[in-house]
Amino acid sequence: MTGLRLGPLLRYVDDSSATVWIETSRPCAAEVRCADGSGGTARTFQIAGHHYALVEVTGLTPGTTTPYEVFLDRTRVWPPAEDEAFASLPPSVIATPGAEADAGVRVAFGSCRWASPPAGEPDPVGPDALHGLAARIAADPGGERPDVLLLLGDQVYADEVSDATRAYLAARRGLEDPPGDQVADYEEYTHLYYESWLDPLVRWLLSTVPTCMVFDDHDVIDDWNTSASWVADMRATSWWGERVHSGLMSYWVYQHLGNLSPRELEADPLYASVREHPDGTDVLRAFAAKAEADAASVRWSYRRDFGRVRLLMVDTRAARVLAEGERAMLDPSEAAWLREQALDERGAYDHLLIGTSLPWLLPHLVHDVEGWSSVLTRGDKGPRWARFGEWLRRAADLEHWAAFPESFGELAEVIAEAGTGPDAPATVCVLSGDVHHAYVAEPSWGAEGRGRGSGGRRGRVRGSGGRRGRVRGPDARVVQLTCSPVHNSIPLSIRLGFRFGWSAVARGLGRVFARHGRSGRPPVKWRRTGGPWFGNQLMTLTMRGRSSVLRLEHAHTAKRPAPGTGAGQPGPGPEVRLRRVTETELSG
Repeated sequence: MTGLRLGPLLRYVDDSSATVWIETSRPCAAEVRCADGSGGTARTFQIAGHHYALVEVTGLTPGTTTPYEVFLDRTRVWPPAEDEAFASLPPSVIATPGAEADAGVRVAFGSCRWASPPAGEPDPVGPDALHGLAARIAADPGGERPDVLLLLGDQVYADEVSDATRAYLAARRGLEDPPGDQVADYEEYTHLYYESWLDPLVRWLLSTVPTCMVFDDHDVIDDWNTSASWVADMRATSWWGERVHSGLMSYWVYQHLGNLSPRELEADPLYASVREHPDGTDVLRAFAAKAEADAASVRWSYRRDFGRVRLLMVDTRAARVLAEGERAMLDPSEAAWLREQALDERGAYDHLLIGTSLPWLLPHLVHDVEGWSSVLTRGDKGPRWARFGEWLRRAADLEHWAAFPESFGELAEVIAEAGTGPDAPATVCVLSGDVHHAYVAEPSWGAEGRGRGSGGRRGRVRGSGGRRGRVRGPDARVVQLTCSPVHNSIPLSIRLGFRFGWSAVARGLGRVFARHGRSGRPPVKWRRTGGPWFGNQLMTLTMRGRSSVLRLEHAHTAKRPAPGTGAGQPGPGPEVRLRRVTETELSG
C-alpha cells in the first residue's frame, strides 16, 4: 500500500483553485477530494528516490471553507484514520477568498524555526509559535485564521541540526569527514523536512493554512553568499558542491513549487521536464548547478495578489552580485523585476508587502558598521583594511541590505515611488526576520513633512527611467516589520546586543564608523517605533480596505484544558498558546 510520507501542505489558494503538495512512499496517482465535489488529481514525480505530487484542486466556490481528503491510488490516507495524534483535530480545509471588494486579508509571518522535539521531550528553546497558532485554530475552526502564512526563511537548518538528526547522520555516514554534523546531500535534506513538518500540530496547520515561503542562509548554510571571497573559499572545499546543489534541489521541491500559481506551474519548463522523466533527479541537479553558478539564470522571487493586497517575495540570498565594486543585493534583472512588480497597476492594491528574509532597516549601529565594512572590503582604505573588513563581515554576519549600500538606496527608491501619488497604497510594509527579535521601524525621506515617517516628505529618489530628481516622498505609511524567531534560541548576547544597538549611544558610535569609512548618509532616516521584543513569536497584519492593523503574539505554555472541553494540542505536556503582546493600527 502506498503511504503518505509527508504533507499534505496547502500552498497556493485563489477564489476557485488551490494546490496541495504531498510526498508519497512510492509512485502513485494522488487525488484531493473536497466535500463540495471539487478536487484534482496528479501523478507523482521522482527525485533521488523520493516521490512527490503537487495536486491542482479546481472547481472551488469563492468565499467558502471546504474540508478535503487525500487519496493515493484510490485509498484514503488523509486524514490518517489510525493516528491518535490527529484524532482531536478538525478536518483539513481549503478556505477560498470571497468575491467582495472589501473582503479583508489576514497575513501572519515570521522566520527561523527549529523543528520541535518529539512529544513529551523538553523543548530547549521554548514553545513553538506554530504550535500556538495551530492550537488556536483547532480549538475554534470557525474563528480567526490567517489567509496565508509567510515563512520568511530558515525553514530548516542544514548547519545546526538537532541531537536526533546528528545521531541519524552519524549512523548513515559518520561525522569524521566534512561537513561533519551538518547536512551533506539531498537524502539528508529530506530528513530535515521530515523532522520539521511531520510534527502532528505543524503538519495539520500546514494542511489547512496556505503558505508562502522563501529561503534564507540556514536553509543552505550560515551566511550563504556573504561575499565573493566567501564563495571562492566554499567552492574550494570537497563537500560544498553537493551541499549547495542539494539545498537548491530540495528547496525547489519542498518550498518553491508551492509558491507558484497553477498558471505559472503550467508555463514552467523545469516542472514539465521533471514530470516527463521517469526520474527527474539529473534534470533538477543540472538546474541547481546552473542556478548556483549563475544567479541570473533563475528567479526565486515571486508575486502573489490577495484581493487588494500585493505581496512581493524577494530572493535576497541567491540573487546577489558579489564582485567587490559591483556588489548588489539583487542582480540587475531581479532589481528590475522588483520595481516592475511594485509599480504595476498601483491603483489595483491598497497595501504593498515586500517580503525579504533580511531586514531593510536595522539598528543604526549595525547599519553603520555594515556600511563601513563594505567600504573597507572594497579596498578604499588599502589592502590591510580590506582584509580586516572581510574578516569582520564574516565574523559579525554583516550581510544585510546595509552591507549593499547601493541596493539599500534602490529599495528606498522603489518604496518611495510605489508609495507616492494619487494611486499610492495606504501602507508599504517590508516584512523580514533573521535577527531573532521583533521590532517596528519607520523611515522618513528628508527633513520636512508630517510625523511618523509617512506622507508629505520630500526625498532624493530615482525615477523609473533611472534619473534622479526631487520628488515627493511616499504618501503611504512605510514600515519595517521584523519578526523572528518562530521557534529558536535567543541568547543573552542577542538580547543585550540589539537593545544596545537601538540606543542613542550606539547611534552615536555608528556615526564614528560612518565618518571613518566616508560612506555618507543613507537616503532615508528611520526610527524604531516598536520593540525590541524577544521570544518565539508571530506577527499578523489584518488589512481591510485602506485599514491595516498589526499584532504581535508570543508563544507560551499553559495548562492543558480538561478532557471534553474542546479540541486542543495533541500529545502529553502543557499546551502552547499565543499571547498578544501589542496591537497597533498602521492605517485607518
